[in-house]
Amino acid sequence: MPPVSTGSEGSTDLRRLPLDNLPQVRVAAGTSRRARHRLTVALPGALAASLLLASCASAPPQKQSTGTAYAGPSSVNLREDLGPRANTVGTVQHGEKLDVLEMRRRFVRVRTSKGVEGWTDANYLLSQQQVSDLDKLAEYAATLPSQGSGTTYDSLNVHIGPSRQAPSFTQIPEGGVVEVLQHRVSPRTAVMPPAPPKAKSKAKQITAKAKAPAPAKGAKKGDVPPPDAPAPPPLPANWTELSRPRAGDLEGAAVAAAEPVAARPPSDDWYLVRTRDRKAGWVLARQVSMSIPDEVAQYAEGRVITGYLSLGKDEKAGKDNWLWTTRASGVQDYDFDSFRVFVWSTKRSRYETAYIERNVRGRFPIEAQGSSGDDGIAFSVVLEDKDGQVYKRTYAFSGYRVKMVAKALYQAPASPPEVRTTQTFEEAAGSPAPGWSEKLRDMRKRLFKR
Repeated sequence: MPPVSTGSEGSTDLRRLPLDNLPQVRVAAGTSRRARHRLTVALPGALAASLLLASCASAPPQKQSTGTAYAGPSSVNLREDLGPRANTVGTVQHGEKLDVLEMRRRFVRVRTSKGVEGWTDANYLLSQQQVSDLDKLAEYAATLPSQGSGTTYDSLNVHIGPSRQAPSFTQIPEGGVVEVLQHRVSPRTAVMPPAPPKAKSKAKQITAKAKAPAPAKGAKKGDVPPPDAPAPPPLPANWTELSRPRAGDLEGAAVAAAEPVAARPPSDDWYLVRTRDRKAGWVLARQVSMSIPDEVAQYAEGRVITGYLSLGKDEKAGKDNWLWTTRASGVQDYDFDSFRVFVWSTKRSRYETAYIERNVRGRFPIEAQGSSGDDGIAFSVVLEDKDGQVYKRTYAFSGYRVKMVAKALYQAPASPPEVRTTQTFEEAAGSPAPGWSEKLRDMRKRLFKR
């Protein structure tokens, strides 16, 4: 290295000393693998790990799930707090799995798979047991013959049971089509009786006396009030003879003791229906209109059409022949009280009645039996006879001729499986939450790939 000139010890020339003028420093053996070199290289990764650990420590731990639920309707809104006016924090679709965190009466706080937490009504949620029961109901409904297609008047909720309080698991849009399978009458929930009138307190009684009506304007202080009305005259001695003849005196008449008639609790008609995606559930019957052609429906005359099916087509006219069932309006325990066969009249260009039976107690199903040989097409209806037994009657139909060809005792099928209504949910069956050691091990694998 060249000597430094005199007087330049404090000069900036020393700062411009190039590195090439410095002698080489020998690298000691093994220094490349010392900890300080590794620390310098690994410092960014360690810093990221420390920051990640700090963020994990600062984040509050998630609340542990107490059960599992599934969204019932087509879409369910999750709200920030209890009440219908609370802000919506998320929406889940039908069948989405949710973790149950908390329950308050009929409201449930749930968490989605994305970590969104919110409140919803328990009637919008299904338990694992209810989902399994719905699958069994759909399997049962797949074996039942259709009693006709129905169109919904408005958006219609499909319930897991024939009750307004039963949870709904899907919704049929306005104008949607369903297949009607069975009919059931179910009582509504009893309405709480009105509270008895409260007895007036002593202070209120005194106030009422103070507000008693004042005497008339024309009355003076010393006036005497008018006397009471006289007593009515006594009954004549022969009053029993004067009241004849009575109903009991007439020939063949019997006086029946008046017995109080028990009032029937309010009830609803329900249909078990099958949707286009092969789901099965219960809907209010009054919200469904049977989709038989208007050329036939115009003859309903105020009665409710409960079922219908085609009995083949008139090839010349290109029109179907129809069998329908109807009943009087109102809630009835039976499925229909009359059935009727319609054929197309080419001469009059309208439907006419080929056969009708009224004042019957019919039950579903009605079925087309196919060809019956020379007698044409056969169909069957299930009717309760005068002896109280239920029979399946088979009729042959050909043109305008309808005649009964068979009658046999009817064996009712098994009742549809019930979907249990509950507001409790099963315990979560998932694995326990991982501990801190497992979390650190997974973090090291992600950061250092080992």
